[in-house]
Amino acid sequence: MNVLITGGGGFLGSRLAKALLQRGELGGAAIGRLRLFDAAYPSGHPADPRVEAVTGDLADPDTMARAVGTDTHAVFHLAAVVSGAAEADFDLGMRVNLRGTQLLLEALRRSTVAPRLVFASSLAAFGGALPEVLDDATTPTPQSSYGAQKVLGEYLVADYSRKGYLDGRSLRLPTIVVRPGKPNAAASSFASAIIREPLNGHVAKCPVDPNTEVWLLSPRRAVEAFIHAHEVPASEWPSHRVVNLPGITASVAGMVAALGRVAGAQAAARVVYEPDTRIQAIVRTWPARFRTPRALAMGFNADPDIETVIRGYAAEEGIRP
Repeated sequence: MNVLITGGGGFLGSRLAKALLQRGELGGAAIGRLRLFDAAYPSGHPADPRVEAVTGDLADPDTMARAVGTDTHAVFHLAAVVSGAAEADFDLGMRVNLRGTQLLLEALRRSTVAPRLVFASSLAAFGGALPEVLDDATTPTPQSSYGAQKVLGEYLVADYSRKGYLDGRSLRLPTIVVRPGKPNAAASSFASAIIREPLNGHVAKCPVDPNTEVWLLSPRRAVEAFIHAHEVPASEWPSHRVVNLPGITASVAGMVAALGRVAGAQAAARVVYEPDTRIQAIVRTWPARFRTPRALAMGFNADPDIETVIRGYAAEEGIRP
């Protein structure tokens, strides 16, 4: 079994790589090679004989051909220009998120067997006038370039699957909390920062209103979802190859309150509100409440509550609140 992770040097990609190496198999077959593709590897990559790291541009055809190979059996497509950056630089987002995805699918089309592909989409697929609670029948109406690029990626994955070139599954990810490290260009970066920074003794500047609600999933559950999506039989992905992942709804104020219960009032007081109209304009288009019966029936799982997510992050990072 030869596996490819695009975005393999990123936060979720590196975690997924570690989980796959620990498992040693995927779909009942031993992992012989795990190829990690990314623009860079800030934290390095696993020192494992099964790992091969490829550095390059997702939107470069020659690099893509080098990264894929005709013997690729499974792909996790996580690489993307994040939401805030894709909105700020339209051409970059279209080149990487749309053209890069199409180049990957074209390279997979040349594989000797139809590979199984898991595509990381986003709740940014939704926007505009929405019901209070979204469900599996809600039509995507993205209100950002990033959201539009992700929806177009979903359609490409579905059509390449319909043609039999690959076996694709798209997961609409909630906002992933808590991400370690430094803030990035994602519009959702604040959702991790208001937990991460105070736990590390730093002030966190929150660009949105305390009443802002977010649909959340922990990194651990996200990695579990990627692997589970690959393992779900093809019969459960007929013509509809997209699923909204389960998550939990938390307001910013609720997250800060949970932080206070975990780490004390002094930690919660480190969150200060500094409105950013650009971030607010993006985030307010994102839905925060879902019914996800299809995903639950397929075996995907959410976190129990935001406090559990915060405690899990602190434990993983060795932080003693």
